Amino acid sequence: MKNLAFQARGVLPALVTPFTADEAIDEPGLRGLVQYVLPHVDGLVPCGTTGEFIYLTADEQRQVIEIVIDEVAGRVPVVAGACAPSTRQAVQLARAAQEAGASGCLVVTPYFLHPSDKGIYQHFYEVASAVDIPIILYNIPQVVDAYLPRTVVEDLADIPNIVALKDSSGNLTYTMEVLEMTDGRLDVLIGHDEVVLPALAGGCSGMILASAQVFPEIWQGVYSAVQTGDMDTARALQSSVQKLARIFCRHGGGVAVKAALNMMGVKVGKPRRPLRGQGGVLINEVRAEIRLELEKLGKIAKPVVKLPVREEPLVERFASLGLPVEVLQSNSVRLGTAVAGDGAEKVQLDLVAGPKDGPVGESYALQLTYPRHGHEALTAILEPNLTVRPATLIIPTVKLKNLRQANMIYGPTQAAVGKAIVDGLASGLIPQPAFKDEVMMVQVTIHPQALNRHRLYCNACRAMGEALQNAYTGE
Repeated sequence: MKNLAFQARGVLPALVTPFTADEAIDEPGLRGLVQYVLPHVDGLVPCGTTGEFIYLTADEQRQVIEIVIDEVAGRVPVVAGACAPSTRQAVQLARAAQEAGASGCLVVTPYFLHPSDKGIYQHFYEVASAVDIPIILYNIPQVVDAYLPRTVVEDLADIPNIVALKDSSGNLTYTMEVLEMTDGRLDVLIGHDEVVLPALAGGCSGMILASAQVFPEIWQGVYSAVQTGDMDTARALQSSVQKLARIFCRHGGGVAVKAALNMMGVKVGKPRRPLRGQGGVLINEVRAEIRLELEKLGKIAKPVVKLPVREEPLVERFASLGLPVEVLQSNSVRLGTAVAGDGAEKVQLDLVAGPKDGPVGESYALQLTYPRHGHEALTAILEPNLTVRPATLIIPTVKLKNLRQANMIYGPTQAAVGKAIVDGLASGLIPQPAFKDEVMMVQVTIHPQALNRHRLYCNACRAMGEALQNAYTGE
């Protein structure tokens, strides 16, 4: 009979370990984190990978576990990490966790020096034999550099107090094979945030996730929806957090999660060295993505940023390009403008076109030769090394502050402008002589918080088509 004192079910966050500025355990921060997640979870998992167990001493791990158990006060189970490369260390950690009052232990596959399958089995067998509390096996090949062999899991499932496997591999083939091979003798908890829904639908009994301390209520919604067969709701909820889940999985787990929690006002400090400071794996653009996704989820307030739609007469909008009003009033220069869409993906395009050997051509050359910081001009292309004709520059009017904003201008917007020009040539809207004789410049105004690339592409394509119609027909 399995030890039923702990049921491996539901949503269990893999807690970060809060640190003070001098890298000591931050007890108030840890207690605050527990209180933040407690109303929404079915258990807590301190001292796992997300908790930076590898950077904690045995005494510090015990300290963290005791703080969590004390703060929880019996309201939910606490599954303590007992992760170590050697059996002796893992046994000591597991015994300390049991003495502290943990409901169970999470034990990782031995790492760094890789034993044989027999050695792996013996490792888990000895840890399980050393304590009376339930053991959860932990498969995380991303950092261990080896899978916990399926055949070993199948044999370990017969040990009474080995009750579950946490699979963080993200490899659903492995997950499903373990479910099939253990045949109900072992619960499987998904540990990879990107594949929660398919794992639950395939038979996993719950989840241990880093992101479950950022938005635990959403994972509870996914879990409940799967239990009741409401797959439409489950899919919608998974989709709403998929981008953040991907960031957390691919950018250092605890590093990214700590960044998110700190943005949300749940102060957990920074990781320990070597991940601290310049050793971290988050560039500024990734941090911006995290913030924007948290804003979409309502976890942090969304700043009110009004799209700076240009309302001055069109002929006055190109002065920054060295094209004063008197130059643009020449009959050889074409002007067009259009606005399309709404919200963050609203787009305004201001177009100027003219002969290569005229003032527009001169300005075109100057924009390429002397780019303005934050407003750098980029040639419109259809595909790599294939520029559109008439040759066209895309110039942002709102200063670009990070790579994400640049990607919105020089990604979907660039593709949309190129398509509209090709369509204009094909329909005869743009006269054939302009193909070789003219150049264009398109000033693009886009909301700094634009996120939906497809919607932005559609709006920019529509706006460019209307701006061309405006410029070449006067309509």
